[in-house]
Amino acid sequence: MTPLIGEIRIFAGNHPPEGWAFCDGQILEVSQNPALFSIIGPRYGGDGYRTFALPNLTGKAPVGCGQGENLTKRELGSTGGSSTVRLSNRQLPRHHHIPQCTTISGTPVSSPENAVFTNIRGRHPAAYTTVANAKLASYTVQIAGEGEPHENMQPYLGLSFIIALQGIYPIRP
Repeated sequence: MTPLIGEIRIFAGNHPPEGWAFCDGQILEVSQNPALFSIIGPRYGGDGYRTFALPNLTGKAPVGCGQGENLTKRELGSTGGSSTVRLSNRQLPRHHHIPQCTTISGTPVSSPENAVFTNIRGRHPAAYTTVANAKLASYTVQIAGEGEPHENMQPYLGLSFIIALQGIYPIRP
């Protein structure tokens, strides 16, 4: 089947077939590829006069253009995304942490409701008591996590994208 010039396909080979090139951002001469340049222009790079670039799909997933329901608009040639991301507190769901407490006698208690944290002597340095105006324990809430980015990648299989340099010129309707 003869491809349309500018058509992109997924390819499992190590080298592109004749009349095709890898979508790896390489720079081409306009004078040697006028038909392809007239279709994609300098949208992906190059100076737009003597040179232009092929789309670079190396390590990227293609996304359809337009705006789907509840999605942001994607323009032809736009890029975005990241393989790692650092979460902020605003991105975490609302949640709470329940302190682990014991009574003054050291007996575990399931709820600190209507009680306060206090200092006591013995093996358990932090506990709570129902005694009013008790001295608070010296423990503080510490920052959790290390703030490092985590991987944000869907499962993948490495394949190549190729673009047709030759073929049928797509006629505009």
